[in-house]
Amino acid sequence: MATTDRCNRLNRVLQQRQPDLTVLAESLNKPRNFSAIVRTCDAVGINELHAVPGEEGLGIYWKTSQGAEKWVKVRAHDTLEAACAHLRARGFQLVAAHLSDQARDYRTLDYTRPTALVVGTELFGVSELALAEADQQVKIPMMGVTQSLNVSVACAIVLYEALRQRQAAGMYGHNRLDDRLLRKQRFEWLHPQVAEFCRQRGLQYPELDEEGSIAGDFPRGV
Repeated sequence: MATTDRCNRLNRVLQQRQPDLTVLAESLNKPRNFSAIVRTCDAVGINELHAVPGEEGLGIYWKTSQGAEKWVKVRAHDTLEAACAHLRARGFQLVAAHLSDQARDYRTLDYTRPTALVVGTELFGVSELALAEADQQVKIPMMGVTQSLNVSVACAIVLYEALRQRQAAGMYGHNRLDDRLLRKQRFEWLHPQVAEFCRQRGLQYPELDEEGSIAGDFPRGV
């Protein structure tokens, strides 16, 4: 049963989701870093995160993610090439967070365009293959002896610049999800157990009323 307060809160979150902002995580080796990135994605309104699994898969630590994986869809790709092709087909610019002579200050890029931020492994960063696929490279100014930040920290810094630009452009001020996805995701967020029941049996989700309660016939298995 959806409470009015919970329904209103989730509706507000859905209204601010950014379908054309995402992260592509390339072969991260530490689940805690991946978990922190998922949490940041939810915080800035990213609806779907893309990943090429590392050696340990896509494990998520709840203490790090704080349950953000319930609100951000993680789409896994078998290869980096497949992930990049998927994003390019949907109009995303690929922006690699990477310290190099070709990299621009991360604050100078236009993140109001459909953007996928590519982050690499903790030890080696973005791969040569990912750099070849990228449209742009960005870097974060470093004033100390160390030359890099933790991958999840660097990801958060760049994403909050994207949030700042998008807020200034009014992109968080109205719903940007298509109606079908909005209805589907609203139901799954408000009634996750019923949604799982329907998925397992190939049933359509019933309609919801304005308060988020199930208004149609309750689904029953066959």
